Amino acid sequence: MKFYDISMPLYNGVPGWPGDTPYHFDLAWTKEDSGSVNVGKLEMSTHTGTHIDAPYHFTDSGERVGGLDLELYVGRAMVIDLTNRKEITIESLKEKLQDGTKRVLFKTGCWKDRSVFPAEIVPLLPEAVPFLSECGVGLVGVDMPSVDPLDSKELRAHHALYEHNIQILEGLVLDEVPEGVYELVALPLALEEADGSPVRAILREITK
Repeated sequence: MKFYDISMPLYNGVPGWPGDTPYHFDLAWTKEDSGSVNVGKLEMSTHTGTHIDAPYHFTDSGERVGGLDLELYVGRAMVIDLTNRKEITIESLKEKLQDGTKRVLFKTGCWKDRSVFPAEIVPLLPEAVPFLSECGVGLVGVDMPSVDPLDSKELRAHHALYEHNIQILEGLVLDEVPEGVYELVALPLALEEADGSPVRAILREITK
């Protein structure tokens, strides 16, 4: 049974959204100072690295992390390879998406150097969202910082997914994952009032 860790490692200097709170880890107490333990402290955005977006992130009336259905973040997921595509379109989905797929992860390969924030990504076209919904999708994951173009203020894909009750998982690392069906675990932290949460996302091969 093979596992894939599809999470971005978090470290001081990890690239985050320009202007957002940078990730920083430090020791609040050292074993030398405390006499018994090292204790760390964190400062970070809720959208650092691999993370989920709660609807409250882009609409004030949307659910916060504490109100999300955790079942969506655990279970069978289909990885679809869209490498070399410029956009995620209905046509590209019709070629590969199986009806009854509840969780779909898009492998675009567009974020090649994870030490820097990408200059461009492969956005999900809002027009493709109704088709995702028709296929039964309740969670969309991408290997980039956003489902929308990086300069978007309207966030049309975010809102289209929300209107169709589809949750969002961003910042996945799918480079070494072949296209196929896996078991996904990508649980958010219990941050009741938050607009998003980092996750430790893994895929497990399904053995028959």
